[in-house]
Amino acid sequence: MNYLPEPTRVVRLPDGTHVYADQMPATFESGPQVIHQHIHQAPPDRTVQRIALGSGVGAGAVAAGVYFGPLLIAALTAIAANFAFLAFLALILGWGVHTVVKSIGGSHGEAAVKNVGKAAKLARRRR
Repeated sequence: MNYLPEPTRVVRLPDGTHVYADQMPATFESGPQVIHQHIHQAPPDRTVQRIALGSGVGAGAVAAGVYFGPLLIAALTAIAANFAFLAFLALILGWGVHTVVKSIGGSHGEAAVKNVGKAAKLARRRR
């Protein structure tokens, strides 16, 4: 004995709403159904993984490439950001030392700044 009610069919109307088949309006005429297709961005390119699978490399190696590839890129980006920050910090500190030496060093400071300037020009000429 089946105590469950008969399943009711769900119909999608042309305006996109859903109704039960037994509750459809009497004036409903079935015309051509409009299909709304949503186009999404393509997934990331997995060319390396496809080549690896084609050459007989196991699924573990492909999974490692899928996992560790972006991880490696993230690590290299973080390292590059650290180097950029350290270079910026060195530039600021160098400018600060230069300014302090020039302002409070007196004649010795001015001579030191001139010597550093001459050394920089000489280094540029040698390149």
